[in-house]
Amino acid sequence: MHPTRKRRLILVIALLAAAGIATALAALALQRNAAYLYTPHEVLDGSAGSGVSSGQSRFRLGGMVAAGSFRRAPGSMEAHFLVDDGDAKLPVVYTGILPDLFRENQSVVATGRMRGGVFVAEEVLAKHDEAYMPKEVADKMAEAHQRHHVQTAPAEASP
Repeated sequence: MHPTRKRRLILVIALLAAAGIATALAALALQRNAAYLYTPHEVLDGSAGSGVSSGQSRFRLGGMVAAGSFRRAPGSMEAHFLVDDGDAKLPVVYTGILPDLFRENQSVVATGRMRGGVFVAEEVLAKHDEAYMPKEVADKMAEAHQRHHVQTAPAEASP
């Protein structure tokens, strides 16, 4: 093989190897930072995986803030509430300022980890307006309603 062709071949192989390594590192970083959405029922029955229930994995918890469940520890920023998906309720602890739209009987998505049977939230997101619910949460809530034969109100026609 001619020396020029040999150098070009080595250069092409080196570029392909570098691109492969860069792609693998990017995929690994994205996978490590991905936070999957689960409902309280999926976490408590173990279908979310052992890493989720053991507290090894960071994930998003979605559902509704259960009525009458919100309380704040006196003299602190620590908030306690239950997240309900229609099948199960999971206790949540969050230390910090809650979003202005955070209320009972409203949808919520919290990011964090399990610790001793309690979800310890690092971030809490509340719904944006009266008609908004994250698609993943809405889909999972609809599944729970179908399992329990809950009648939902028909959507109003917009003018």
